[in-house]
Amino acid sequence: MSAIPSELNGPASRGADAFRRPHWTPVAATAIALAVAALLALPLVSLARIAAIGDAEIWPHLAAYVIPNAAAQTVLLLGGVAIVTTAAGAGTAWLVTTFRFAGRGMLLLLLPLPLALPTYIAAYVYGDMLDAAGPVQSALRAAFGWQSAGDYWFPPVRSLPGAILIIGFVLYPYVYLAARAMFQTQCATFIDAARATGATPTRAMRDIALPLARPALAVGVALALLETLNDIGATEYLGVQTLTLSVFTTWLNRGSLPGAAQIALAMLAIVAALIAFEAYGRRHQRYQSVQDSRVTAPVALHGSRSLLALVACLVPVAFGFLIPTGFLLREAILRSLSGGIDPALLRHGLTTVTLAACATLVILLVGLAATLGRRLVPGRFVAAGVGIATLGYAIPGTVLALGLLGPLVAIDDAINWLSLYFTGASVGLVVAGSSAALIIAYSVRFLAIAIGFMQAGLARIPREFDEVARACGAGPTKLVGDIHLPLLRPALWGAALLVFVDCLKELPMTLLLRPLNTETLSTYIYQFASRGNFEDGALAALLIVAVGLLPVARMVHLAEGRPAARTRPAK
Repeated sequence: MSAIPSELNGPASRGADAFRRPHWTPVAATAIALAVAALLALPLVSLARIAAIGDAEIWPHLAAYVIPNAAAQTVLLLGGVAIVTTAAGAGTAWLVTTFRFAGRGMLLLLLPLPLALPTYIAAYVYGDMLDAAGPVQSALRAAFGWQSAGDYWFPPVRSLPGAILIIGFVLYPYVYLAARAMFQTQCATFIDAARATGATPTRAMRDIALPLARPALAVGVALALLETLNDIGATEYLGVQTLTLSVFTTWLNRGSLPGAAQIALAMLAIVAALIAFEAYGRRHQRYQSVQDSRVTAPVALHGSRSLLALVACLVPVAFGFLIPTGFLLREAILRSLSGGIDPALLRHGLTTVTLAACATLVILLVGLAATLGRRLVPGRFVAAGVGIATLGYAIPGTVLALGLLGPLVAIDDAINWLSLYFTGASVGLVVAGSSAALIIAYSVRFLAIAIGFMQAGLARIPREFDEVARACGAGPTKLVGDIHLPLLRPALWGAALLVFVDCLKELPMTLLLRPLNTETLSTYIYQFASRGNFEDGALAALLIVAVGLLPVARMVHLAEGRPAARTRPAK
């Protein structure tokens, strides 16, 4: 950057940039920021309007019998999942970072894999395996000579503790990845000083590593809890009446849209609390920066200690990925060999891929326009608009689907008014009754992923590049086309991969907004599970898991791409 004229770095340069910038650039950036903010704001305003209408008949019933129990079940579920994900995620991250033991290299690849498994598929698998008619209890009855389920006690999997364990073991990688990254980057000086004073690895973790990693742990736990709050398939199947499930049943089973909206507003209060918790956890992140960049070398373990560390890390990955995936693989092979492959599976798979691909393209284009607008026109207003759009990922899919009904119908009303005016004929529900509603819903929820990737990618492009290009006479279009887009390519691919997979396995919004006679892989599996024969959807579930492995493999490659630290013997 030494070749950059010094005057380009001062206020005069900024004034010159503003002079060279076409007058339409700030207008376009502001319009885009307003549009992406409206994507989230309009559903929430619509939700509040529906809730304000109220339902005098059903509200007393909801207030007396539904909301108190659902709120208590939701809080207990979130609390239990927080404990399981923290223990499994932080514990395994600390073990593989602090120690070197047999199988550690394999575990570094395996531990993030449960991210590829949707929670509803894990619930279906364990519900099928551990029920009275499942293979586990059948094997126990055969081994001990029991005649029926009344002859013994077995922990019920369709219960709140069962849901906590299943969801917790699937979502712990959110905490693991955050804690692993933080433990890897913690300064070796602190840990070495603790060891020099005689502190054991356990005490060093308790007094130094965990307090320093607390912001990352808070972020990981908050993400896991937001995913738990979004879930509808697992909690419904396991019989846990959460607020999310109450919105679903109040809307569809009781036919009360205002009642569902009122419960959804209660859920938004919990979401706001989780976002505040995540922000509270990150408030001290700036104090983690240190001058010493050395990484703590893992301590070698041998014998029984090495075996204990291996078992402790294998337990969560076995329950969160290996056992469910093995069950799916077995059932998919058996069902395919005995009954062949359902011809409808190919059609539903193509529908799923088409929807996910269209939504991914829309999300990338909108995210690119928003982030580039913020880059070209720095300012609080544009930044605030883009920031509001990123909150969509925190809103549960059921709540978003409910809030989108009003705007989608309003768009259809406008289209029909225009159609009647010009042609004299109505065209019906063009948006709300078609796949366009799903693409819009996916865009609102997953736009945050694309914006996050692209903002991170743009942050790696020095602003001096922009200034040099402008000094050479390049306009915004040439600057974006020749500099930003080529350097953003890795971020674009990463965002596309993650958004595509999230759209592929999304269930709550797809269930509520899909057009008539349209199924995706997730709703196809849901229908089999609802009828009590989930095994018939095992192949579809396996396809979702296989595709979900792609972004996880990329994350593992990026996370573990650092050079290994030097091993030191155990003291």
